[in-house]
Amino acid sequence: MSIASLLGSQPFSDLNFRVRPPVLIPRPETEEWVVKLSQLLSPSKLAVSRPLSLLDLGTGTGCIPILLCHIWAKGGVRAHGIDISSDAVQLANENAVSCGLSPDQFNAVRANFLSPEFLSSLSHHLAPPFDIVTSNPPYISWDEYLRLPASVVRHEDPKALFGGPSGLEFYRAIAWLCSREGFLSPRALVALEIGCNQAAAVQDIMQAAGFATEVWRDAWGKERTIIARRPFV
Repeated sequence: MSIASLLGSQPFSDLNFRVRPPVLIPRPETEEWVVKLSQLLSPSKLAVSRPLSLLDLGTGTGCIPILLCHIWAKGGVRAHGIDISSDAVQLANENAVSCGLSPDQFNAVRANFLSPEFLSSLSHHLAPPFDIVTSNPPYISWDEYLRLPASVVRHEDPKALFGGPSGLEFYRAIAWLCSREGFLSPRALVALEIGCNQAAAVQDIMQAAGFATEVWRDAWGKERTIIARRPFV
């Protein structure tokens, strides 16, 4: 069992998140790109007259949207987290409260974004278009999953790790969602964490859906994040 699991908490930037099995524990490499994203894309820089609408797919502990809400000025963003796990949804909402966010700033709900009914199931307060879509989706292939440390396999939900035989199933679903008419605002940004050696494949998936992409490397020099936008016209 990891130290975070034993302590029941994990630092993430200047916040401390509650953690408990089987929800995925926040990783330092995720923290790094989220902080970078907060500096690149903020309500003040975009000079919008309304709160930004953010959707986090596979929210887990809620660490990505909660940190962005914390960094950006109060009222600058309304964030929503989606997860198939009721354990994750409960934990994310607990973390939002413990980090000082109101339900108007962040709310997590249980939903399956792989389901064909996902779009029609979105309630009014969670309706598109979204200005920012973030995700650290399951991206471990079957071969990689078999090689994971026992501490991970025993205490973290396989649904939060296993991304199909190739590890790319969730990226295809996200690309399909984000390419639906009206799902994104005109200048929206999509930020996706990726696994080892997945950058080219995920870029191909997003580009085939009509997005321009760039890759961010992490502090260890590994390709870690895909940033996707609609080409400006």
